[in-house]
Amino acid sequence: MFQGAVAEGAVGEKPAISVVVPMYDEQECVFPLYGKIRDTCDALGKSYDVIFVDDGSRDGTFGALEEIHMQDARVKVLRFRKNYGQTAAMAAGFEYAKGDMIIAMDGDLQNDPADIPRLLGKLEEGYDVICGWRRDRQDNTLTRTIPSVVANWLISKICGVRIHDSGCSLKAYRASAIKKVALYGEMHRFIPAMALLGGARVGEIVVRHHPRRFGQTKYGLSRIWKVFLDLFTVKMLVTFAQRPAAWFGLLSMPFWLAGLIGAGVIAVLFAMGQSPPLVLMGSITLVLACTAFHLISMGILAEAALEAESVLRDPYALPELKEL
Repeated sequence: MFQGAVAEGAVGEKPAISVVVPMYDEQECVFPLYGKIRDTCDALGKSYDVIFVDDGSRDGTFGALEEIHMQDARVKVLRFRKNYGQTAAMAAGFEYAKGDMIIAMDGDLQNDPADIPRLLGKLEEGYDVICGWRRDRQDNTLTRTIPSVVANWLISKICGVRIHDSGCSLKAYRASAIKKVALYGEMHRFIPAMALLGGARVGEIVVRHHPRRFGQTKYGLSRIWKVFLDLFTVKMLVTFAQRPAAWFGLLSMPFWLAGLIGAGVIAVLFAMGQSPPLVLMGSITLVLACTAFHLISMGILAEAALEAESVLRDPYALPELKEL
């Protein structure tokens, strides 16, 4: 899926921090961004590496990244053969990250590497995911800011994640939390919601956001439909993981209702002395009832499977007992 060299750390040690940066046609940003990340991470006094993921760039982005990699062994470069999207680039970076703490950020210089120490400081308070909040966002109001506000409100209400800016790429993660999250589609903006499924603690801090200096944004209104589809997927996963029987039971209700209405119509017609098309109406009613029963059965089996998985994972786990 991707090609390119992966360099070891400067002294062969496992880094404490990994910085993951997806890049797509950001040639002008490569050297200034690397300089800012290097200066900030050097000041931390901890070992680190930087993983740049070239998402199929068509300009000189990969050449610039390759040049930096040759000069600094802490810089790793992954290259997609074609453009797979920001989520796929992040997933590749997370997979290769070796640090116990992982910073993700955009490669367009709008995120500020100077916020990395604050993100790590908040993470060390006991959180698993720290999200950046671009409170003073420097983007086009109509095409970027307003759709983002609406999307963040929907994500907060539907997924139950109480943060202001799910779309901000500048986030800090514990590796143990982010490596459990399966990413696809446009799922990178739903990482906090997916992490909550695993019991992660999610926090938020205000971060700086700068106007774009070079090039144009690679994302616009065309991605809105994908975000809504992924939002529905995440909601289903969240609900299913917590109470699969309730989810399938909810899906079965329209079929139960239609089946009961069909049976009631047949009964009323017989009571009125009329002869309904019994075979047709009876078959439809039976199919509706069987579909509802099938959905409920799937929910019960899913709950049983989750319970069995929990027991198999820790066969000695028992409910907490109180001494009398």
